[in-house]
Amino acid sequence: MRVFQLSHSRHNGPGGEGLRPLVTRALIMGLAVFLAVTIVPGIESETLGAGMAAVLVLTLLNTLIRPLLYLLALPLIVVSLGLFMVVINALLLQVTAALVKGFTVTGFGASFWGALVISLVSSLLNMLLVVEHSRVETSHRPHRPPTIINPD
Repeated sequence: MRVFQLSHSRHNGPGGEGLRPLVTRALIMGLAVFLAVTIVPGIESETLGAGMAAVLVLTLLNTLIRPLLYLLALPLIVVSLGLFMVVINALLLQVTAALVKGFTVTGFGASFWGALVISLVSSLLNMLLVVEHSRVETSHRPHRPPTIINPD
């Protein structure tokens, strides 16, 4: 009988994986945010430091708060066929703009399109770079005959 298990294959060094996935996600988020700043009118970063701070704040918000917001808004996400996820990301982009001095997002339209660009770019780069490697392993367990409890 085959048993399928999903496991994470990690390239552990002597010290384990450490902060590598978080740093990789922050770099991917940085590239996505800077692309959104370049493409979407209404999203501006006055300095490189403000842009980097916005990337760090947005990465932390996405890591800590976004899963809870997705859970609370699950009925709306299902009804809207996932479109409400972009609205949540747009709201997190607005919160980032409120928290970081020098990073501005003017209007909900700019934050919506910026969140869409950031989501698409980060999803594409995460798929290409495969931040967390996962694979399906099969194991063969010996097949034993069934145990007869009541032979009557």
